Formats: sequence, C-alpha cells, structure tokens
Amino acid sequence: MRSGATEVQVRPGVEGDLAALTDLYNHYVSETPITFDTEVFTPEERRPWLLSHPEDGPYRLMVATDAGSQEILGYATSSPHRPKPAYSTSVETTVYVAPHAGRRGVGTLLYRSLFEALAGEDLHRAYAGIAQPNEASTRLHERFGFRYVGTYEQVGRKFGRYWDVAWYEKPL
Repeated sequence: MRSGATEVQVRPGVEGDLAALTDLYNHYVSETPITFDTEVFTPEERRPWLLSHPEDGPYRLMVATDAGSQEILGYATSSPHRPKPAYSTSVETTVYVAPHAGRRGVGTLLYRSLFEALAGEDLHRAYAGIAQPNEASTRLHERFGFRYVGTYEQVGRKFGRYWDVAWYEKPL
C-alpha cells in the first residue's frame, strides 16, 4: 500500500517490534496528552501488552512499516473494552502514528487492516476514547464509521491540567 511517497506495509506485530513500539508509545507518553500514561516504559515493562495481542482472535496488533527500511511508522490495536465477561464482544481500538509519519494515510491503512482482521471475530462493537482536542483522530474515527456517544469531562490530569475524553462507537 502506498502512503505519500513511501510504500507502507501493514502486518501483525511481532516480538521483534517491541523496542520500536515502546519508543513510539513513549513519545506520546512524554510529549502529549493523547495517552494518560504519565511515565515512560521499558520494552520489558511493555512486553505483557505486546503478548496480549496475538495474531488471531479479537485482540490484535497491526504494525505499519516502511517497505524499504522496515521502520515502524505506527500501529493499531484492538483490546478488551472492560474486563467483565459480558463485555467480551466489545473492543477498544486505538491508533498511534510516528510523529514524522502523520498526515500520510498511515492511520487509515492501519485501521483498514485492523477492521479487516476483526471481520471474522465474534465482536459486536468497537469503542475509542479520544483525548480532546484531537481533530485528526476524530476525523479518522468518523471516516471508519465511529459515531460520537459522549464525553467524560476533565477525566484525566496530565501536564498540570485536566483533559476531556470524547467516546466513539462503531458497530462491527
């Protein structure tokens, strides 16, 4: 798949991606309110997260790489929405794109691949929480059929201020 001037490949995430995925996520931890984690992770601390996303089943990790360099440009996941059994047909989805790879369609390629991979799973709904403001993420989710369902106001505190999270849902 082409994204901007770069050929992009999307594939399931593997153990060898752990360090690069951790570095990418840590950028968002330390520099943005997009995630409410406040302390960066080591790859070993992040390993359980990676292992919780196998190549099959409802909880997936899709990775976008530059076809030439194999550099990770972003990733998308589906994860449990809540831990109680009645939520098992619902997932929370998310996308993280490397800062230098934004606005090139990488998020779109990742979500397309993720939802194609989830098509055969016993899932009913996908949910996404978007820390506000984040117009690019809102546009991406709406493009994939998510609809706004409500906002948790001032639900997270990071960088000395409170942030709202808008919630979106999509039928699967």
